[in-house]
Amino acid sequence: MIGLGNPGGKYHRTRHNAGFDVVDILSQRHKISVRVHAFKARTGKGKIGGRDVTLVMPQTYMNRSGESVREMARALNIRADQLIVVYDDMDLKPGVVRIKARGSAGSHNGMKSVIYQLQTDEITRVRVGIGQSKGDTIDYVLGEHDDIEAAFETLKKAADAVEAIISAGVTAAQNAFN
Repeated sequence: MIGLGNPGGKYHRTRHNAGFDVVDILSQRHKISVRVHAFKARTGKGKIGGRDVTLVMPQTYMNRSGESVREMARALNIRADQLIVVYDDMDLKPGVVRIKARGSAGSHNGMKSVIYQLQTDEITRVRVGIGQSKGDTIDYVLGEHDDIEAAFETLKKAADAVEAIISAGVTAAQNAFN
């Protein structure tokens, strides 16, 4: 399970780091330490829903996330269709979580990088709605959430969606969350 975001304290809890925040939630829920540095990422291994998982937070910055994901997938012999990628999505309203089994990256540069590096769009993803910018897009995605409490509830819902994918499969999770 890969959460997309930007490394460093200045990006902590910004809209663009929704993927990292979901990894943090899953890490706490399942007592999986995400401290090992490997594959240009922080990683941690453990179990979710009785299944072995690796939680990954690429440390390459968003637009180069695919480099880390490619290295990890090759080293661990993981197919693209076994991955779950979580990221923020401006095309969804705040509070909305959507599960997608495959398809384009839309306007998200981190997901574009992952698809390019893996040479496939057969990647399950959990999209976390952050809404549209009313001004500069970069300032918006790198800014803090307007309503921290509501954002945290959405991030917990995204973590629930990841757990549902792992334990029940993509189709069942889509039926429950989409």
